[in-house]
Amino acid sequence: MTRLLALKGIDGHARRGEISTSHGIFQTPAFMPVGTSGAVKAMTSGDLERCGAEIILGNTYHLYLRPGTQIIKSQGGLAEFNGWRKPTLTDSGGFQIFSLRDISTISDEGVEFRSHHDGSRHFFSPVTSMQVQHDIGADIIMAFDYCVPYPADRDLAELGVERTWLWAQECMEYHGNLVESGQTQQVLFAIVQGSTYRDLRRLSAEQLVAMEFPGYAIGGLSVGESKEEMETMLAHQIEYLPQEKPRYLMGVGYPEDILMAVGYGVDMFDCVLPTRNARTGNVFTSRGQITYRNAAYADDSRPLDPECDCPVCARYSRAYIRHLYNQSEITGMVLATFHSTWFFQNLMRGIRESIEQGRFEAFRREFLERYRSGWKQGEMGAV
Repeated sequence: MTRLLALKGIDGHARRGEISTSHGIFQTPAFMPVGTSGAVKAMTSGDLERCGAEIILGNTYHLYLRPGTQIIKSQGGLAEFNGWRKPTLTDSGGFQIFSLRDISTISDEGVEFRSHHDGSRHFFSPVTSMQVQHDIGADIIMAFDYCVPYPADRDLAELGVERTWLWAQECMEYHGNLVESGQTQQVLFAIVQGSTYRDLRRLSAEQLVAMEFPGYAIGGLSVGESKEEMETMLAHQIEYLPQEKPRYLMGVGYPEDILMAVGYGVDMFDCVLPTRNARTGNVFTSRGQITYRNAAYADDSRPLDPECDCPVCARYSRAYIRHLYNQSEITGMVLATFHSTWFFQNLMRGIRESIEQGRFEAFRREFLERYRSGWKQGEMGAV
């Protein structure tokens, strides 16, 4: 099997590399904007490219329900359908079913759930997840997994590990047959589970690593546990994942958490946080988050982040963007989302450069000192 990840540099445990897909190469560490229904909300594909994004994530559950995978397939796959002709990744659908567990029933065979749109009933098995993701046509697809809630008692966590392993075998068999027959160039990642139990995390990793997937995702974190618990589990988990293959920490999006995880050797991240917060009045900046919808910014002529070089900060004021938000003008959401997307892609560029230069820990320290310094009244503006 061709190695997916080409490492270009290592600084401590932090890794700088690139991953090749059928739609091109993306640089790592990478942050993937989330396009739940095939689009990153308030952003065009051109906007994402201007911000420096090289890979985006699509949501299997939502795309399956609407517009339906047959439509996407008939349009030539997700990259043609949404005009993003760069790498894409789809999740397994497992996390969305986990988050909608009050309208789903889980068994060893899979998950029966009701659509949150119209209440219609559907069933996802491991094979269904593979069929749906193959029809969507993402470059990287995920094995169907069982993500348990936090906190989870040991019996439930064990069940999650067991089902994730059994389902991964079904996914690999189905996907492998398509690869061998030349019907797909997609790459299948496994998802490691285990909740906050160290021995279960190790067991899940060892089971899946033995199956020799091209890449591994760390699932079941950032679901309610403390940051300390998340770091403890990640530090333990990473020891059992292959160094030569991509490592993907799912659903983690705060800058401090990304920097922490990069320090342990994680290559890929995704989260709705930057774009969702931006649409609801809060953006990330070099000196922390600001809630731009607040009255303190009503007459503030400064940009969202005076230290940012994005086109939004070069042209528009906080006062104007706040005005747009309070008038429910779509343009306000577009401008705020563009800035936050730029901020995260710029953070990843800085991380990659610091690893290349052998100064990742210094970059991390300097970034966090500035990021946590707050917005001083009269200098950067009130929080």
